[in-house]
Amino acid sequence: MGTVVDFRSCRSASGAVAGEGLTDVELTWVEKKIECWIRFGSVAREKVLDRRRRIVSFRPGDIFAFVRWAANDHDTIISRADIVRVVAEGEAHQTLPFVRPGGDILLTAQGWPKVERVLQTIDGIEQLGIDPGAISPDHWRHIHNRMTVGQAPRLYTMDLHRAYLLRRRVQP
Repeated sequence: MGTVVDFRSCRSASGAVAGEGLTDVELTWVEKKIECWIRFGSVAREKVLDRRRRIVSFRPGDIFAFVRWAANDHDTIISRADIVRVVAEGEAHQTLPFVRPGGDILLTAQGWPKVERVLQTIDGIEQLGIDPGAISPDHWRHIHNRMTVGQAPRLYTMDLHRAYLLRRRVQP
């Protein structure tokens, strides 16, 4: 299983550290109220703010899964999963709450049934022995597009992964 950071914070992070090019994600955990966590990704740095909040940072090019859940006294008010590629300084990017400065959003799923499908997809990739952060960004986009139109995405296979790794070797 990939890195699971089960500390959570859903306030806005302080932004990328000047000169380091890191992307910060603020995680908050308030039992049964706010739960934000990293499902996979290679954390470059971690800073504890208090017992409920911390900031984790990622290097350019890294891919991570950011999961958010929040509820009020009556019901869930948000369930969301985003797969994000960290961009280099100056590179075009999309903004995302609690992610500073933002990133290349490869996949977004909202609502628990879709978030659960994304988590199951991540589990399936890990069962192949592959780090979900190391698969083709195009496959994450494929999953997003298929889920958006209500179709099942194709499974990620070792053959697809080998082809992706070979393609990366020959691309400039």
